[in-house]
Amino acid sequence: MLATKVLQQGEADRPWLIWLHGLLGNNNEWRVIASRCPEWPSLAIDLPGHGDSVAVTCSSFDDISAQISSTLQMHGIERYWLVGYSLGGRIAMYHACCGDTTGLQGVIIEGGNPGLADPALRAQRLTHDAAWAERFRHEPIEQVLADWYQQPVFANLSAVHRDALIGARKDNSGAAVADMLEATSLGKQPCLVPQLQQLAIPLVVLCGADDHKFQQLARDAGLPLRIVPQAGHNSHLANPQDFVAELRTFLVNPG
Repeated sequence: MLATKVLQQGEADRPWLIWLHGLLGNNNEWRVIASRCPEWPSLAIDLPGHGDSVAVTCSSFDDISAQISSTLQMHGIERYWLVGYSLGGRIAMYHACCGDTTGLQGVIIEGGNPGLADPALRAQRLTHDAAWAERFRHEPIEQVLADWYQQPVFANLSAVHRDALIGARKDNSGAAVADMLEATSLGKQPCLVPQLQQLAIPLVVLCGADDHKFQQLARDAGLPLRIVPQAGHNSHLANPQDFVAELRTFLVNPG
């Protein structure tokens, strides 16, 4: 069973906010954001191989989607929103398109790729992720993280934020991260664009103003997009105030 942490008790008549972190994160990732949404009950999930779920394994997107459903049932959660960053965003999209969506009210995605339509690009991504997984398994994790956060998607991180992320995430199990990275590689994720365009529930993509790649992905997929100013890929870290403002606006009036 996935480890969880209740971040806010909220008001009993509101749906829960279910928070899904990115690769290398944990339930603490969303603490600041959830504290600014006190009306909603909030549950943060540690994904397999992360945080207190470090010993939990995951074989596929179907597997993690089912694990999330079981976790919600265990907590007696009947109505909920999914909020996911990066890997958590991809898992949220997959769950909304292919999982048990009983009680799902809507989805908020931050920096999540809806999938690659080109088989050649999927194969390329599998090779890319396998190489990183090999490094996570066999090299000192701080050394790997120093290179991980130099990837183009993190170009807008300040040196201070980059060092803080490395410091916060060096306690991860490299082997467990590697297993999750391979199980949920973008190369193994189906292209979800057609299903996302037909979803019967509200969905929004939140992107930092400087995260041009993921803005374009959302536009190309025809998905509703809201911009968080003064932020890059990890907009909830870079600018929590404006991220929360966009999140709350959507929750109150998803349109």
